[in-house]
Amino acid sequence: MAADTSETSSTLKPERSLLSGYLAALGTVAIWSGFMVISRFGGKSALTGWDIAALRLAFGSFFLLPFSLNLPRTVWRDTRLWTLAMLGGVGFLVLIYSALKLAPAAHGGILSPGTQPFIVTIAAFFILGARPDRARVIALLPIALGVIFVAGPNFLGGDINIEILIGDALLLSASVIWAVYSVYAKKWAYDPWLLTRFLCLASALVYLPLYLLFAPKGIMDVSWSMILLQGLYQGIGPTILAMLFFLRAVERLGAERTGVMIGLVPIISGLAAVPLLGEPLTIPLIIGMILVSAGTYFAARPSRKEA
Repeated sequence: MAADTSETSSTLKPERSLLSGYLAALGTVAIWSGFMVISRFGGKSALTGWDIAALRLAFGSFFLLPFSLNLPRTVWRDTRLWTLAMLGGVGFLVLIYSALKLAPAAHGGILSPGTQPFIVTIAAFFILGARPDRARVIALLPIALGVIFVAGPNFLGGDINIEILIGDALLLSASVIWAVYSVYAKKWAYDPWLLTRFLCLASALVYLPLYLLFAPKGIMDVSWSMILLQGLYQGIGPTILAMLFFLRAVERLGAERTGVMIGLVPIISGLAAVPLLGEPLTIPLIIGMILVSAGTYFAARPSRKEA
């Protein structure tokens, strides 16, 4: 009887581990999808992209500071960490929030997280000399087609929407910056919790004084509820919780299965923007979401050599 109980217990542990992994992955997907919708919601207000970046760094630093007092002094002299902070912190945030001031949330989901497998592969080739195998290259083709379906109608239609065009260009630029950051972060292999804290605090130290002195602001023209929504969501969700959920998912499920689930972000953010923001969902956008998500799914699957 004791042996049966022990066997049942050992069977349940892997199942619970998988369940917690999938819940963590879904939490990551929900936060990243919400990031696109909440950021676009702020972008449609009087807030500028500079404002939202400042709110994220200010609120994030406030919550992370108590956990950062024991950071070794040497980290503040590490030029590699400062490079990562300028890429994944200041550079990415200014570009992504400025983009979502102009482009729809569905474009954000497709052209930013959706294009990461494609752009990271290119960045890894130039930075690390990593050559993708044939299967991965083929898997990335749907992502390229998806981008064409999203951006193409703006060129082929009768009236070119310059605002959306600039927003799409900023989204792709943000994706490039984040891909370069990701490749260097993997190459230099810092502890994720250390990197999370330093990224936010160092970015705040550089960005907030420049924002206060020089950046265009609309923060005085919005309600306190909007300020708190953006500050709390941006400062806690993507900055802290998504990182913790993502690490737990990778630990329990592996990078491949977690990556497959991240492919849901373009679809969820695009669909959520319809009722929440009143944004249109056109046929090209639907095709683009499906192609990019499919490309992310196949790109995240392990190759035969790895399997």
